[in-house]
Amino acid sequence: MKNKELNPLKTSSYDYSLPKELIATHPVYPADSAKLLVYNRVENKITHTTFKNLLDFIPKDSSIFLNDTKVIKARIFGTKESGGRVELLFNKPLFMDRYLVMIRGKVKVGTKLFFEYDLSVEVLEVNEDGSRVVHFFQKDKKLDFLSLVEILNKIGHLPLPPYMNREDEDKDNQDYQTLFAKNYGAVAAPTASLHFTEELLEKINQNFPINYLTLHVGAGTFKPVDVDEILSHPMHSEYFEIGIEAKKALDKAKKVLAVGTTVTRTIEYYARTNKIQGECDLFLNPLNKPIKVDYLLTNFHLPKSTLIMLIASFVGLEKTLEIYNEAIKERYRFYSYGDGMLII
Repeated sequence: MKNKELNPLKTSSYDYSLPKELIATHPVYPADSAKLLVYNRVENKITHTTFKNLLDFIPKDSSIFLNDTKVIKARIFGTKESGGRVELLFNKPLFMDRYLVMIRGKVKVGTKLFFEYDLSVEVLEVNEDGSRVVHFFQKDKKLDFLSLVEILNKIGHLPLPPYMNREDEDKDNQDYQTLFAKNYGAVAAPTASLHFTEELLEKINQNFPINYLTLHVGAGTFKPVDVDEILSHPMHSEYFEIGIEAKKALDKAKKVLAVGTTVTRTIEYYARTNKIQGECDLFLNPLNKPIKVDYLLTNFHLPKSTLIMLIASFVGLEKTLEIYNEAIKERYRFYSYGDGMLII
């Protein structure tokens, strides 16, 4: 990495080589026994520890913010009118009971699809990026979001990230939700929060103010940046909501510790727009740095993704690659079920 020319504008600069065996396909137990890399920017120092010791490293004046979104069983399997098999991944609600989904295979406008529990789908639009806009019905009754989620949770599968390369198991229903997951709407977990145990969360709660906000993580979070220059990337948008209490806490916080990239983007979007709900499409990178979040707890992210670019917005491109190299050398486990990093 050192011998190539690094340019924070170039997507290729955010690439790194990860040995396949370092991709975590299952979490460690207990959750807080996962490794934690702590990077102190003031001292330019890396410390290797575990999540169990997180409390020893959180700066004393921090207000902590967590994402209470809940993952939907968004992956369902059914049939076309022709009888052919079809796989659908729910992404997010739009307006007027229309929904954005991904459908594997060719389906054109007007196609009807059929699933268990008398659930059916009509394709209304096909977008350029391959996503589809649909209506969901149960016995000819158009479904609102809450009714739909109820059915998806009965017949669907948790949409584990593609790099796990396996089907979901019963254990994932617990492992791939945070302890404080409350508001259904995500198709991916806010994974930095998966490391908390009840005991660790209780300890933190006794020592720091904790607040919750919501950002429903969409399928776009896994979309690789496939343009040469990062600023040409069309950033995905995700629904967010900051409650009144969390807004007050944010406004008066001396220092903000965001748990996860989703929390970071939500807070930074609020800091720039003053909006407390809506669609967040903020792209943080070395040319668009945080203005409100001081510290970040996160996992290790995919090469050439908007998430590794977000890390570089905190510590710079070169330092990001250096930290990732160190984590690979120390055999950290990567991605959703992997180990984590605290930037202070």
